[in-house]
Amino acid sequence: MKANLDPISIRPLTRGDEPILWIMCYLAIHVPPGEPPPPLNIVFRPEIAKYVRGWGQADDFGFAAFDEESLPVGAVWLRLLTGKNRGYGWVNDQTPELSIALLPEYRGRGIGTRLMQYTLDEAQRRCAAVSLSVSRGNPAEKLYRRFGFRVVGQDDSSWIMLHTFKTDQ
Repeated sequence: MKANLDPISIRPLTRGDEPILWIMCYLAIHVPPGEPPPPLNIVFRPEIAKYVRGWGQADDFGFAAFDEESLPVGAVWLRLLTGKNRGYGWVNDQTPELSIALLPEYRGRGIGTRLMQYTLDEAQRRCAAVSLSVSRGNPAEKLYRRFGFRVVGQDDSSWIMLHTFKTDQ
């Protein structure tokens, strides 16, 4: 792994950060090498928009990373998507789903690891588990496994992964 020499700051996401999350939501879509990226407006499809639209609800939380010019370079966010509004990584109505994205030029520098650590530390105070969906072949799967996520479901193109927190604290 490359040394992190970037002066990156991390702070909690706020209701006003929804515009950042629209960008990060697009960047969270895995595009296999050699494939064309999807159109930008894909994030407004209902099955994707639910991860961002109306950000700032009571159960929403996460962190964003910013460069030395205070420009957003990445984010990790959790949202509780329940019932008919469940997301791709749904396991039950009590487990929030995690999304993560970094600008391509900031990947591989340890920023995602820092964001995940901040987010999972906070998640442990709020919930018993965190889930996510990851496309097969997405390099981020290694990051998830390092943090203790395990595969609990699958479909033709992706895995549902779950991270549970110890409850005997």
